[in-house]
Amino acid sequence: MPIQVLMPALSPTMTEGTLAKWHVKEGDTVESGDVIAEIETDKATMEVEAVDEGTVGKLLVSEGSEGVAVNAVIALLLEEGEDKGALDGADTVAPKVAVDKAPATEDAKAAPVEKPAPAAAKSPTDRVKASPLARRIAAQEGVDLSDVDGSGPRGRIVKRDIEASMSAKPASAAAPSKTAGEAPVASAKSAPAASGWNPDLTGLPEYEEIPNSSMRKVIARRLTESKQQVPHFYLTVDCEIDKLLAIRKQLNDKAADGVKISVNDIVIRAVSLALKKVPAANAVWTDAAILRCKQQDISVAVSIDGGLITPVIRNAGGKGLAEISTEMKDLAGKARSGKLKPEEFQGGTFSVSNLGMFGIKEFAAIINPPQGCILAVGAGEQRAVVKDGALAIATVMSCTLSVDHRVVDGAVGAEFMAEFKKLIEDPLSMLL
Repeated sequence: MPIQVLMPALSPTMTEGTLAKWHVKEGDTVESGDVIAEIETDKATMEVEAVDEGTVGKLLVSEGSEGVAVNAVIALLLEEGEDKGALDGADTVAPKVAVDKAPATEDAKAAPVEKPAPAAAKSPTDRVKASPLARRIAAQEGVDLSDVDGSGPRGRIVKRDIEASMSAKPASAAAPSKTAGEAPVASAKSAPAASGWNPDLTGLPEYEEIPNSSMRKVIARRLTESKQQVPHFYLTVDCEIDKLLAIRKQLNDKAADGVKISVNDIVIRAVSLALKKVPAANAVWTDAAILRCKQQDISVAVSIDGGLITPVIRNAGGKGLAEISTEMKDLAGKARSGKLKPEEFQGGTFSVSNLGMFGIKEFAAIINPPQGCILAVGAGEQRAVVKDGALAIATVMSCTLSVDHRVVDGAVGAEFMAEFKKLIEDPLSMLL
């Protein structure tokens, strides 16, 4: 009997994913451990290995299929001695659910496709008073103008009235009416109305439409929720890093082959030690309680193709610079090649985002819930400073802490930044 290859659950929260790419084709022989596919989840793109050996009898989900449910059958393997005839009957068991998963989701969103657009069905609509822009948006979104109350002069319908009408309807009702062959486009256009984000595209030049990946959608959702629901406040300090740069050079000159300590590695070490001294800043928010973490697990933002991910340095407070450097290099490499394991990017008690390598002087990062803080690190640059009443030149790095006021109060955040600044400006103390 053919072996079913199931859509794996690559994280505890994963319910569906996108089959990004097949590494095998029908007729190929695979062994346990061979990479057979790439699965795109809401976090990253990861390779999937075969757990059995056999011959690929049938690929049931095509590349690029979205919304494939966890445990849905995505392929069938023929065991030794089996031929294509063994697939008869197997095709009709669960596999078709997986194949149809993504299209079914799109069809569900675009349900109004089979019905004529309300605006086109009612001739009185043409006599409704509405601005040209309002008429255009209504036609695109399938809104019946006769059902919209106008707030413009003399009851004229304007753009804001259309938007208000769409936001008041269920997502499915806002989907535009298209021909059967244009169902995917109709589904895509329903997304802005469902999310409440419906920009006016009038006057845009020619553009390329890049579909949002699962990762990009999750980034958009989580960051929007963070800015809307988390009461951010910001604390900035300027750190002189001339001593740090000198110590870093000495350490790298004496380091073992393959070890090269970066400024970011030292920042991670300083953050973890500052959290040890100010444990109230190493906290996570829940509605029931503030969770004060006893271990410093530092999430570090890494830019990857199509978004970003935050691999975690576990127990950074208990590791030296060389160990942090080696681990960070390994995690960043895995992140960029899509090989991070879920346990390598999930969790984290505090985040660090460093844009200094791009020459960014200063910025404020968005908190990654449920964490209470994220530190944004800018570039080190020579600036004029005052020392003992006289002007001098120093290499200065601006760092901004974004804080969730529900978790960390201003005084606690300030205490953390004071400890962090002390460690950065006296790097020898980090080596004790």
